[in-house]
Amino acid sequence: MSATQTGYEYKAKTGTGRIANFVDTRVGLSGVVKEFGRKIFPDHWSFMFGEVALYSLVILLISGTFLTFWFNPSTAAVTYDGSYVPMKGTEMSVAFASTLDISFDVRGGLLLRQIHHWAALMFMLAICIHMLRVFFTGAFRRPRELNWVVGCVLFVVGILAGFTGYSLPDDVLSGNGLRIIDGIMKSIPLIGTYASLFFFGGEFPGEHIIGRLYTLHIMIIPATLLLCVGIHMFMVVLHKHTQYPGPGRTNDNVVGFPVGPVYAAKAGGFFFIVFGIIAFLASTFTINAIWNYGPYDPSPVQAGTQPDWYVGFGDGALRLWPGVWPFPWEIQAGGTWVLNVLLPFALAGLLMGFLFTWPWIERWVTKDDRVHNILDRPRNAPFRTAAGVAGIIYYSVLMIAASSDLIATHFHVSLNDVAYVLRALFFVGPVLGFEITRRICLSLQRKDRELVLHGIETGQVVQLPHGEFIEVHKPLDEYRRYKLVSFESPAVLPAQPNAKGKVTPVEKLRGGLSKFFFTDRVLPVTPQELESAHHEHNEREVEGSSPKSELNQ
Repeated sequence: MSATQTGYEYKAKTGTGRIANFVDTRVGLSGVVKEFGRKIFPDHWSFMFGEVALYSLVILLISGTFLTFWFNPSTAAVTYDGSYVPMKGTEMSVAFASTLDISFDVRGGLLLRQIHHWAALMFMLAICIHMLRVFFTGAFRRPRELNWVVGCVLFVVGILAGFTGYSLPDDVLSGNGLRIIDGIMKSIPLIGTYASLFFFGGEFPGEHIIGRLYTLHIMIIPATLLLCVGIHMFMVVLHKHTQYPGPGRTNDNVVGFPVGPVYAAKAGGFFFIVFGIIAFLASTFTINAIWNYGPYDPSPVQAGTQPDWYVGFGDGALRLWPGVWPFPWEIQAGGTWVLNVLLPFALAGLLMGFLFTWPWIERWVTKDDRVHNILDRPRNAPFRTAAGVAGIIYYSVLMIAASSDLIATHFHVSLNDVAYVLRALFFVGPVLGFEITRRICLSLQRKDRELVLHGIETGQVVQLPHGEFIEVHKPLDEYRRYKLVSFESPAVLPAQPNAKGKVTPVEKLRGGLSKFFFTDRVLPVTPQELESAHHEHNEREVEGSSPKSELNQ
């Protein structure tokens, strides 16, 4: 190689260099890779949950690909003759028999089945925690509203992936879940019966339902998940990354490390950590042991079959709804309206509706259309934090209600009493959670204000020349003080007249919500207050600096 020849030119003449150059000139990936490699990411532990979700999805795809080679999605009846002795001679579907074969006859099959299931649970858990972090810190604000919607779609599609996945083995759990879906479809006015016949390929349970679920589970749903992840990653690269407040951190300046090589190395190691944890859970804790339930049979009714936790809110809503009421739950109006099925799902859908539309609701109430790259501390947004806690309680009560029969049998209490308690919590819990959380946030803000103005208690007591005893306070360091004072406290924005000078009913509603949002608030410490507090503190230090004024304790 000549002295003037660059390393790039030399590499381009090698075999791998020519291939890379050929691909790059046709596809143009070098610019994308270079841009992504320069992307700055803040170094904060709360950002890792999105990575956990991504790595869990990768593990799901790898383990699911393995399982597709062995699973047979057929509802044809066969007599089992595999390795699991207790079920020898039992008539079952081909789908159930092939799942037993994967579990007991395929080398590593049971481990891969459980890795697949645990990865699904980890994926949904990571998505939920990641979305809660985004919600409580206000990361959904402009310009990330659409990315928030993509996250909500990922959550919904993840629910569908879980439902179609655990419905494939055709066991008792699968059949009970599908029976519930059949009832929900048939409760839809006008089109319910036709929708059920179309979905199941005939009257429940249908002859082709497992095959249709299999197609959804291995093709359509994974493609949708990957599309959403791709859109999400594109938007992450497109926008500046969010970060927590601190010195030198502004909307236009991100403090952190580039993707390459720092985060690339971290990501590789973190993937294997996530995989190791999922493999440990899969090899230690049994999940979805279908041989304990047996093949689906619609005749027996049994307790103990529970859906995965993230699907339970729909089942819980159905269980909480009262079966007896002073007025009928079925209305004949252009068809049969089965309200004791439609209304519970309307309640569950209400939560999802607020989830999808919250960025626009908050922007409408506050009239804040600015770009936000600096995150809020949850305590500095009391109403949003309180609303989030209320939503968590709302969701949790519905999820717990899906296990009301297990609560009754394991704790030896009346099933009706469990239902009454959960119904009361459904209405009272979110209200109490909202008010308690808001008061806690305001109290924490007042505590932060005191810390900024007066510093940290040191436990050292001194006596001033005029006889007064005071405790010496240590001023906060610059970083912590900046974190406690650099936040906004939106004021109440009353209803505003339009161009014609008229206050519309919608604007009155917005003004009322603004008053409800921001009536109780704690203002951040101003520079003038901080300077006055420091001046007073310095004066007291001068007064108490005489050696004879110190009191040893």
